[in-house]
Amino acid sequence: MAKQEYSDYQKGIISGYYGNLDTIMLQRLSELVSELYVAETPSTPAQPCAHRRPESVAAPDEGPRPSNPAQEKLWQRAHKAMIKLKIPPAIIDHIMQKRDVQILAKNLQDWLAQAKRKH
Repeated sequence: MAKQEYSDYQKGIISGYYGNLDTIMLQRLSELVSELYVAETPSTPAQPCAHRRPESVAAPDEGPRPSNPAQEKLWQRAHKAMIKLKIPPAIIDHIMQKRDVQILAKNLQDWLAQAKRKH
C-alpha cells in the first residue's frame, strides 16, 4: 500500500488535532462524567405508583447498586480516555476499582485546573 500524501491544509488539521488532544480528551471525559451521573440517578415517576413504598418508609441500606451494561460501557470509555490523557496507572486503577463518579469528577476538576495552568 502506497504512503498517503496529505495536503498542507490536511497536515495542519492533523497537527492541530494532536496538539489539542489533551483538551479533547478532557472534554470527552467531562461528558462521560455527566453521562455517568445520569445513568446512576434512579428515575422517578411524575405520579406516585400504588406499588411504590411511601417516602416516609426508609429503604434498607442495600449498599452500592451493581452497574448495568450501559454504565459499564461508560466506565470503559472513561478508562480509555484516562489512558490517552496519560493519567498515572495507580490513579486510573483506584478510580476504576471504586467506580464512583464523584471520585472521577473530583479528579477531573484537578486535571482541568492543571490544563488551564499549562495553557
